[in-house]
Amino acid sequence: MNSLRRLDLNLLITLDVLLAEHNVTRAAERLNFSQPSVSVHLAKLREIFGDPLLLPGPRGMRPTARADALREPLRQALEALESAVSPASPFDPAASQHTWRVAASDYGESTILLPALAGLRSAAPGARLAFIESVPSGLARQAEQGEIDLALHTSEGAPSGLHRRALFTERYVLAGRAGHPRLKKPPTLAQFCELDHVMVSPDGGGFYGVTDTALAQLGLTRRVVLSVPHFLLLRSVLAATDLVAIMPLRLVDGLPALQVVEPPVAVPGFEMSMLWHERVHRDPAHQWLRDYIAASCDSPMGGQ
Repeated sequence: MNSLRRLDLNLLITLDVLLAEHNVTRAAERLNFSQPSVSVHLAKLREIFGDPLLLPGPRGMRPTARADALREPLRQALEALESAVSPASPFDPAASQHTWRVAASDYGESTILLPALAGLRSAAPGARLAFIESVPSGLARQAEQGEIDLALHTSEGAPSGLHRRALFTERYVLAGRAGHPRLKKPPTLAQFCELDHVMVSPDGGGFYGVTDTALAQLGLTRRVVLSVPHFLLLRSVLAATDLVAIMPLRLVDGLPALQVVEPPVAVPGFEMSMLWHERVHRDPAHQWLRDYIAASCDSPMGGQ
């Protein structure tokens, strides 16, 4: 490292050209320098390396043994440096071998990642995609340390310090099994409160949520008899019982096993977003993935 501190990148570029040309005048022409400037560079290089590097000969200059030993490593180093500082190449999904890790809840997996999956596999067949269980309290740390590339999360409560792109706004509906006798038409508020409800409690075991907050503002309560940790389990419970649930529309829309009606109480919806760290913000591959997922959410065919 002490040797590197004494070097100027321009000196190494001059040395590379001198070793190729064996002539100060031709080297100056290639570098667009004056001949005296190249001579000054050569003098500094000789001092740094403790070697004459190039000696006068009958047909130009000839390299010393030290210069011959430097030629190939120096060329490789300069090429690597040029590659490192060059603008990033356009991303080609068809040739990509990337592995992307996306953190999401079962809701995000079902409504965002799963609809986009077939199209992603077709566009980037050599890439790999890992679904990581979302732990909201750890998302910022995971993104910063490179454990995840992207997170899907509600905009409200998203960790600060991450880039964010809104995908869509979700709303809630009342769902139960197909043919449910109490859902042949939208229930009244009183009938709604008398039904047996199931709800998702991501933190485990909770029986109070946004629906209960909305009812409390009206001085009402409902009967929640079952709490489950995941939306996908909730869908199975609804299909197999007479329980009902306030569900995000995208999770139940079009499912033949379930019946959907408008709830008699206004339950605030939520906005879903993508989150990512500054370290990948300008990466062409990451930008392509973000754009693809966003376009998939806008497409009724899920990007296919």
